[in-house]
Amino acid sequence: MYGFVGTGEITAAIVAGLSTGVADPPAVLLSPRGRDVGRELASRFPNVRVCESNQGVLDSATVIVLAVRPPMAQDVLAELSFQPRHVVLSALAGVRLEQLRHWAAPAGQVVRVIPLPQAAQGQSLTAICPDNAVARELFDRVGGVVVANEEKTLDAFSAATATFAAHLDYLTTIAEWLAGQGIEHDAATAYVTHIFGQLGQSLSQHTGPLAELTEKHMTPGGINEQLMTDLRREGVPDLVRHALDRVLARLQG
Repeated sequence: MYGFVGTGEITAAIVAGLSTGVADPPAVLLSPRGRDVGRELASRFPNVRVCESNQGVLDSATVIVLAVRPPMAQDVLAELSFQPRHVVLSALAGVRLEQLRHWAAPAGQVVRVIPLPQAAQGQSLTAICPDNAVARELFDRVGGVVVANEEKTLDAFSAATATFAAHLDYLTTIAEWLAGQGIEHDAATAYVTHIFGQLGQSLSQHTGPLAELTEKHMTPGGINEQLMTDLRREGVPDLVRHALDRVLARLQG
């Protein structure tokens, strides 16, 4: 039985991945926080139930997924009574294992995890630290696991997820540029969504270095090479690296 403290988008994605199209889905308990989300999930999946309180989740479940907003975490956990039987899987970005063990004492095991929204489709490659059989069992159900042997490595994985909005903003820029060329806005958006959606499928099927895939999508002297060269000349890769460095520094305190 899995219990979730915090009922936001990540919880909804994991619960959907655990429950959709599964012959024998696990029992899932949800905290009352985000009650509308919890009710919607419980109405969709008979294996899901919303508890009256966060403590009610802990009283009935052994595996506890923490998915509240990090600034609220200390206050939320201070109201809870953990037991040595609990395995705590924390999806709180930037909250260190040492701090989590203190807040969740005397929980027997504490693991940091980075589940992705793609868990809803069973396609989240979830980074975990340290390696843990219970975490593996849960997140293998919704896509798979990559193990970070050190906490600083997990922080690097977490920093990489900070690029989602910037990537989508890049696509928005392209769509808006197309609209500026006189193309109807919905058509411009649909076109950009399509070509990058197809590119994403190619990416998901690629197993070699990303540079190999880059080479496959441009020809010497072609327009893809021209645009990439212009962006590199303007220092875009260095800007990305520096921004990631700042995110990582924030995560590591």
